Amino acid sequence: MIYIFVILYIVGLAAISVITSKKFNSVDDFLLGGREMGPWISAFAYGTTYFSAVIFVGYAGSVGYGNGISGILVGFGNAFIGSMLAWFVLAKRTRSFTGKYNISTMPEFFEKRYDSKGLKIASAVIIFVFLVPYCASVYQGLSYLFEISLGIKFEYCIIAMAAITAVYLFFGGYFTTAFVNMFQGIIMIVGVILMVAFIMYNPKVGGFVNGISQLKSIDPKLVSFNPLDISNVIVMTLLTSVGSWGLPQMVHKFYTIKDEKAIKSGMIISTLFALLIATSAYFVGAFGRFFIESGAVADTSTVVPVMITAALPELLVGLVIALVLSASMSTLSSLVLVSASSIAVDLLKGHFKKDMDNKSVVLVLRVLCVIFVIVSLIVALDKNNAIVTLMSYSWGTISGCFIAPFLYGLYWKGMTKAGAVSGIICGLGINLIGFLFVHNAPLTGVIAMFASLAVVPVVSLCTAKYSNKFNEEIMKF
Repeated sequence: MIYIFVILYIVGLAAISVITSKKFNSVDDFLLGGREMGPWISAFAYGTTYFSAVIFVGYAGSVGYGNGISGILVGFGNAFIGSMLAWFVLAKRTRSFTGKYNISTMPEFFEKRYDSKGLKIASAVIIFVFLVPYCASVYQGLSYLFEISLGIKFEYCIIAMAAITAVYLFFGGYFTTAFVNMFQGIIMIVGVILMVAFIMYNPKVGGFVNGISQLKSIDPKLVSFNPLDISNVIVMTLLTSVGSWGLPQMVHKFYTIKDEKAIKSGMIISTLFALLIATSAYFVGAFGRFFIESGAVADTSTVVPVMITAALPELLVGLVIALVLSASMSTLSSLVLVSASSIAVDLLKGHFKKDMDNKSVVLVLRVLCVIFVIVSLIVALDKNNAIVTLMSYSWGTISGCFIAPFLYGLYWKGMTKAGAVSGIICGLGINLIGFLFVHNAPLTGVIAMFASLAVVPVVSLCTAKYSNKFNEEIMKF
């Protein structure tokens, strides 16, 4: 039954890809779906890109298992800061700016906003380099689930998922990806509701009240919301919630929205989706220790797969696998599109071969999607790379570099090129120091983001300003 569910899921993907695939005559068609995405498609695209196997297998295992019920705070942060507030603050202005100046990537935004090709090139390279380990972490999360639940070897799982992602991206671009995300989002909603219900009413948990009581008897800190007891939960909340504001694959969804009316509806849908998915993942992770026979685990990435296999009937195990598969493949497709565009649009056409026609750029985009999948696959095949560590360093570095130049650039005329450069250097430098000396990826990422947000306005106030004419013109959108 599990195999049947997975096969049906793949067939569903193939059917959507065939139905929605079409000829692409421009880069906008391939990357942005013609900027005609409605509220439901945009909201599901945002939500399914946000949550992948990393949250269900990596974070739910490490945060939920390690900290108990307080892990749900991360889910609330993801819903209200990472989704609702991000849509409220960023969506309208991002759509207007990128639409006016025909921008399809974040590096293009930096080039136009700061009149700097150097910023465009630097940001494109950062995106390509640091999204590779992000993709690798998603592949690893999937493989742990498949290996434990289905007994399929780690390597085979990763290779199969990479192949499927590469195929539907190559033929469909963003238009197909958006409709696939809608399909995947529905599976995620059904799957997560059933997963929570069966785990909570499994005899080992015995319902909510009994489950909380058992956690408290093991360690009172597992049901504590004392800031001193949950400092790492607070750090993870900040990293995954505020961090989404500076991630190119998340911001990209705002480029594609049809109109302002769609933004208002999309914000509500996206928030409710995030609230359900994220809080559910962290919530069930807290009860993972009831299903670990030895009482302790060497690798928390195995907690959720073991729990799912033990608590759910075979039919629902297949559905939950489809749930995690959906979350992961939607995230992968967005990451790959953003990464491929950083090379094809921002570097190749934008700098080295400016006379490339649209058809040539789209062809290069398709080929680069496949290449990026392969490179990420090679990194993922090294099981020594822990899921949460890979994800945290990628997330923290990219958002640390981009969150301040992007956010201030949308709203503040006083931003300078030096200020934007300082934000990128600050984010990159702090994460490099953290990687070499601190060895705490989530904390390093949070420090990088907030340091960048503090440094950028100070540097901008102290450095040469753009002309009034430039500022007035660039901010008319």
